[in-house]
Amino acid sequence: MKITTLVSVTALTAVLAACGGGDIEIDARNQSSVDNSIGEGAVVGGGGTQQPEENNPCASYEQDGETFQGSYDAPNCVYGTDFVSLSKPYTGSEELVFGDLSNDGAHIFNDSLMIGQGYDNDADMEAAGIAQGGDGSVLRLEAGTILAFRSSDDYFVVNRGSQIFAEGTMEEPVVVTSTSDIEGTVGAEDVQQWGGMIINGFGITNKCAYTGTMMDGDLATSDCHIAAEGKAGAGQTYYGGDNNEDNSGSLEYFMVKHTGAQVAPGNDLNGISFNAVGSGTEVNFLQVYSTYDDGIEFFGGAVDINNYVGLYVRDDSIDIDEAYVGTINNALVIQGETDGDHCIESDGIGSYDGLDSATIDDFVARGLNTRANINNLTCIVSPNAAGTHADGHGWRIREAHFPTIRNSILTTAYMGDQADDNYCVRIESDESLQAAQDGDLVIEESIIACATLTNGGPLPDSTTTRAFLEASNDVMQTAADGEDPTADDVDVNLAILDGFYSLPLGDMVVNGNATQVTPVDADFVGGVTADNDWTAGWTYGLHPDNRAQPLWFEAAE
Repeated sequence: MKITTLVSVTALTAVLAACGGGDIEIDARNQSSVDNSIGEGAVVGGGGTQQPEENNPCASYEQDGETFQGSYDAPNCVYGTDFVSLSKPYTGSEELVFGDLSNDGAHIFNDSLMIGQGYDNDADMEAAGIAQGGDGSVLRLEAGTILAFRSSDDYFVVNRGSQIFAEGTMEEPVVVTSTSDIEGTVGAEDVQQWGGMIINGFGITNKCAYTGTMMDGDLATSDCHIAAEGKAGAGQTYYGGDNNEDNSGSLEYFMVKHTGAQVAPGNDLNGISFNAVGSGTEVNFLQVYSTYDDGIEFFGGAVDINNYVGLYVRDDSIDIDEAYVGTINNALVIQGETDGDHCIESDGIGSYDGLDSATIDDFVARGLNTRANINNLTCIVSPNAAGTHADGHGWRIREAHFPTIRNSILTTAYMGDQADDNYCVRIESDESLQAAQDGDLVIEESIIACATLTNGGPLPDSTTTRAFLEASNDVMQTAADGEDPTADDVDVNLAILDGFYSLPLGDMVVNGNATQVTPVDADFVGGVTADNDWTAGWTYGLHPDNRAQPLWFEAAE
């Protein structure tokens, strides 16, 4: 299927700088095409066949001479608050293991799952023997494991010092979802079915005070304990430190679905919050699906993400803040037809508005601002004018963030913008605009295709954002702003194969001409190609054999 003609297309290059019952078909990994459910007739927390204790496959652990184990209600395991909760985190010294249950059963929690204790001071942490990563409790989720939560009050936390090893495979990914998904009652784009996931690390966050510089590798801090988003009291957890190489474990072929909770204004649970998570943590083949707030959010740290899919995220599909310096390689973001805010929202310094210019300048001089790297990203932005959080947007870069974005495609393809503010690129704040002028903020070898190309600016030398993007690059902007990007014009066509695949460069035509984009350290622009489809076989919602509904723009094919 070949589709679309897009207008307002610019190919960009720039100098790079550091940037239970009955017939049960339960399968959260590869679901049937019926209503995004994992199966009809599934029994959750009752009504199944209770198994003898010796045949109980549910997770268990010993504490103070007592054994705690889930109740097997075939095909599911159910865990009460006596097993784990916000007020009873798992703090054991042995790995807590959840396995792949037969008949695609799920591990269902009646409360939150918290691994490791949260600490808000150095003294208590040291007394517990928690110094850096790997000193605390360990959670292991075997390939094919499904975890499910009952409500938006319940969430999933891996605290500092603890680790998670969730190592799925293409055939058997690990899935964390809601009981409504298990029961088959959830809608394809339903959110707030459970809270979300939080990983807290010992990485660097510019909300703490440091001596030294990022460039010299000698940053040091003490009593760095930033309150994470989530509940107060027993549910409050903390992140931060001075170890950007911290190891919180690994996520491989891992998916979270139907998340989101607004705990309080400005305190929202995301798909996954990476709070100061270090580069020793491995994250490969990650998907977030149908989330109320952000898809993945980074509060500092240096964890890298390889092969990420964000589908139907209602706020920001990628949110970056507080001195995050990791890299995102190969990513696909598709917002909903009528919902979704930014593909990327990025801030350089936490609590920026409350800081004076001297403090901000000092953070920047010591490398304590966000400097993310993003390579090979495709963003198909919602053209909505009245989403849950805001209009659909592309990339917002502000508050002293100095990113490097390469080899990417950003578009409001498939229909005209529904709002005047459906921009593709917005650069704002004095520091980010100055960085663009100085070459420290880079958008390189990328294709930007929106009716409203830019917003924000200008740079200090009065250069517009659009001129900054076009300067010294392969410019492919010929159509008038505001033209419908689906207009049938043979002179303006950026062909995207089968909806979201990037065409080979030799086949890509922009404004009637072959594109001159030369990717950096890659042979294509965008997140994924049909010849090397790393999304196939494990993701949910993209491919006809594993989704509840077609992608909204497929009707245009």
